[in-house]
Amino acid sequence: MPGIGNGSRTPGASLFHYVKWEHLLAGVSGGVIATLVLHPLDLVKIRFQVHEGSVATISRPKYNGIFDAFLQIIRKDGVTGIYRGVVPNVWGAGMSWGFYFLFYNSIKTWMQDGDPRMNLGPAKHMLAASEAGFLTLILTNPIWVVKTRMCLQYDKQTTGPSNNYKGMLDALGRIFKTEGFRGLYRGFLPGVFGISHGAVQFMAYEEMKTQYNIYRERHLDYRLKSLEYIVFAALSKIIAASTTYPYQVIRSRLQDQHRHYNGNLDIIRQIFRYEGVRGYYKGFGVYLLHVTPNICIVFLLYEYVSTWKKHKLARDHEQKSKSS
Repeated sequence: MPGIGNGSRTPGASLFHYVKWEHLLAGVSGGVIATLVLHPLDLVKIRFQVHEGSVATISRPKYNGIFDAFLQIIRKDGVTGIYRGVVPNVWGAGMSWGFYFLFYNSIKTWMQDGDPRMNLGPAKHMLAASEAGFLTLILTNPIWVVKTRMCLQYDKQTTGPSNNYKGMLDALGRIFKTEGFRGLYRGFLPGVFGISHGAVQFMAYEEMKTQYNIYRERHLDYRLKSLEYIVFAALSKIIAASTTYPYQVIRSRLQDQHRHYNGNLDIIRQIFRYEGVRGYYKGFGVYLLHVTPNICIVFLLYEYVSTWKKHKLARDHEQKSKSS
């Protein structure tokens, strides 16, 4: 990726030598901005994911498509209703993208011995992304549990104010008090499987950039145009989403406070029995509407913020050389 490291090689250096905090800042910036813009689509996606259709044992709002969902939520809860759960989502997205980019680029640059022009290949790109994803999941899973539950608070009038979370900290405290650490890590196992999503996405993204630069006869860390980053980010996300989406449905249902399942296999069996294969892809349409612009915003901001320091150092060095 452009902007990794400072261009100098230090063979044999430790992993911590390659930690660059601008990657954390870049990931946080992209995650927060994209989430603030696109949270309503994320909320609707989660509600579609947990809806069991005609076999539902819990009374939930019934939506006839994305636009009907928005209209019903706004009619019932006002415009603020479509931003229910936005605080933990902003925290979760910011932390997830920040730590993911920090870990990924540190691990990747360590594998390259600090040489950003070294081609690692698909296998090592997937390994670096998988390790980064696992570390990030450990740190952020409790926030995703809170986000899911707050997005699934349907009606204050029928559930009673005492049963609704008053905010992110209230949710974290109450979940820990009533369910312990196990409650905060609901959905962790499918989340581990979901690491493959990030691995596939980053492998595809890196390989498309690499092969494109090779085709254009340029070095591998050559800075691309904004449109090129957007196209590669969108394509890599669609590839990853198409192959790994079912884990998100399983994870959302495990984290749903209105429903109890006896583990992952119970959810998989019930979805297949009552909803068929299509049940594993509930909310996929709205997911693509949400995640495609989301990933474009995140990756574009990431590429620009993460390379800012590199270009600044290069300009300073060039000015110093001219003046000497």
